[in-house]
Amino acid sequence: MLLALQAPAATAATSAQPTLAPDAVLALAERAADYQLASMAAGWVPANAAYETPDRKGWVQGAFFVGLTDLAARSSRPIYRQTILLRGIANEWKLDERLYHADDQVIGQSYIWAAANGAGPEALAPSRKALDQILEKRPRVPLGFFTEAGVDCQTRWCWCDALFMAPPLWAQMSRATGDTRYASFAKEELKVTTDYLFDPKEHLYYRDSRFFDRRGPDGEKIFWSRGNGWVFAGLARTLEALPKTDPGRGAIETTFRQMAARLRGIQKPDGYWSPSLLGNPAKSLPESSGTAFYTYGFAWGIRNGLLDRAGYEPVVRRGWRALTASVHPSGKVGHVQPIGDSPDNVTHDDTQYYGVGAFLMAATAVADLKLDASNQPSKATSK
Repeated sequence: MLLALQAPAATAATSAQPTLAPDAVLALAERAADYQLASMAAGWVPANAAYETPDRKGWVQGAFFVGLTDLAARSSRPIYRQTILLRGIANEWKLDERLYHADDQVIGQSYIWAAANGAGPEALAPSRKALDQILEKRPRVPLGFFTEAGVDCQTRWCWCDALFMAPPLWAQMSRATGDTRYASFAKEELKVTTDYLFDPKEHLYYRDSRFFDRRGPDGEKIFWSRGNGWVFAGLARTLEALPKTDPGRGAIETTFRQMAARLRGIQKPDGYWSPSLLGNPAKSLPESSGTAFYTYGFAWGIRNGLLDRAGYEPVVRRGWRALTASVHPSGKVGHVQPIGDSPDNVTHDDTQYYGVGAFLMAATAVADLKLDASNQPSKATSK
């Protein structure tokens, strides 16, 4: 469903000026994580849940655990690391049931972190076995989304969300084991998906092939914000796991920079990105999951020298300001568009595990930048 509701004239994001001190940013991340963990312990399921939500190995909770690894790496509180280890033990360090489906691989990213943070190499073994099985019988189906009877393109990465769910795991597995076959697979399949779903003019990804010819109410192409957020964050996490000397980095970095330039130009003044990226911003509702993934990607790109600090730090500042306005006093992260595959309505009360995971990623990346407390770009620059 495309958005047609009139957005509020102003939100808290446009008036509040949150502190950017790293300790304060991490404190807000801890509050959000604590709320989510308490809700999880109480058996909470959001009102807008889908069948995937309660799955303890699935992508909805898996994306939260990816974000939790980033917080655990920076927080002095042991609860976050303990939670990651306990979830892995409970899952027997296994991926979810569908061997080839990217959504069922994302939880493995938290296992790889756990292996290096107390769980040991046994945390890698089931995931590595699954990836080996895929390499032994590599799928070659076309990427058209349900275009051929009896052909499931989702055995490959035929939808843009998959580029967060799977490639980082494959690249991380190579880094953890020294076996370059996994990273090679990630780079090859990522290129295939990018060649198919990346619009060379707009520098954005279609969610899948069904959206090639769809148009919004004003005739605009439909590029889903969270879908492109999955990609932007996934590219960053894949690059983070690849060696600096890897010859395959160049193409991924180029795509990342192209996306960054396009996304910078369509950020709204309030700091959010529209659920439909090219939709009328005046009719756009605040949406935090896509915004969090973008804020993470921009902050990560600056810190790792892929993006110019002077040109992109203001984007991070606006994005973080918007995200803080989405957090309830309790720590609940709101404005998270429900599970779906296209732009849709969203309210301040809407939340989901993956939205919190994205928020934790954004918060930790913003804290890593060590921004000053003013509203002006830091004097330090990087290329």
